[in-house]
Amino acid sequence: MSDYSGSSEPKGISVFGLSGRTALVTGAGSGVGAAVAEAFAAAGAAVLVTDINKDAAAQVSQRITAAGGTAEPFALDVCDADNARDAVAAAAQLGSGTLNILVNNAGVIAPAMFPKMDEAKFRRVLDTHLMGSYHCSHAALDVLPEDGTGRIINVTSAAGLTGTIGQANYGAAKAAIIGLTKSLARELARQSVTVNAVAPLAATAMTENIRSNEKLAAKTLARIPLGRWAYPDEIAPTFVFLASDAAAYITGQILPVDGGTVI
Repeated sequence: MSDYSGSSEPKGISVFGLSGRTALVTGAGSGVGAAVAEAFAAAGAAVLVTDINKDAAAQVSQRITAAGGTAEPFALDVCDADNARDAVAAAAQLGSGTLNILVNNAGVIAPAMFPKMDEAKFRRVLDTHLMGSYHCSHAALDVLPEDGTGRIINVTSAAGLTGTIGQANYGAAKAAIIGLTKSLARELARQSVTVNAVAPLAATAMTENIRSNEKLAAKTLARIPLGRWAYPDEIAPTFVFLASDAAAYITGQILPVDGGTVI
């Protein structure tokens, strides 16, 4: 006999909705971050669109509100702990004191072969990806709800899963985010907060240096079973899923959305 005492009533498509929830997305002024912010708003969430470039965040926010959604822009340098706390507070105000969903997406690249990679390049990438995720996640602890709707969704990469050439700093940062994700998932489960990570591969400014190099682009496409790059709006629905009730029993997982690159 099963000891399951939960409801067996089907919830249908509503489990993918985000109405009444508040989200903060970092690095949301372009690329995957912008697509995620717009997808969250389309699913019903109020979104704080943050980016180090406030004008870019404002443009995304304007697109959301023009489409009937709820969004506000916020200038955020995730390397600044005080700035991160202010952003979380602003997002919580959109949700009457609660932040349901945090997406740690902000990132930079500083490619170089390891013998030519100086400490400044290495630290810049680690500080933005890893310490940025730390600052925002730590700041969010006091406002994430314990009712099962709390979500932290980090962004990693195939580089963190398999390594990469010419970006040891990026690979190290993304691998560290995987460890952070799994550790936080174990810790925050007691507050009914789930923590997962997405490893996307999309045509964005972050991958422009690869896509614009004929030789590198050909090698990369050869490793993608689906044989093409994704558009950012093909990546965004995965974040909506992980933020929704449909993923309430998923935590500590790394989900590649990369056309089969990591199998």
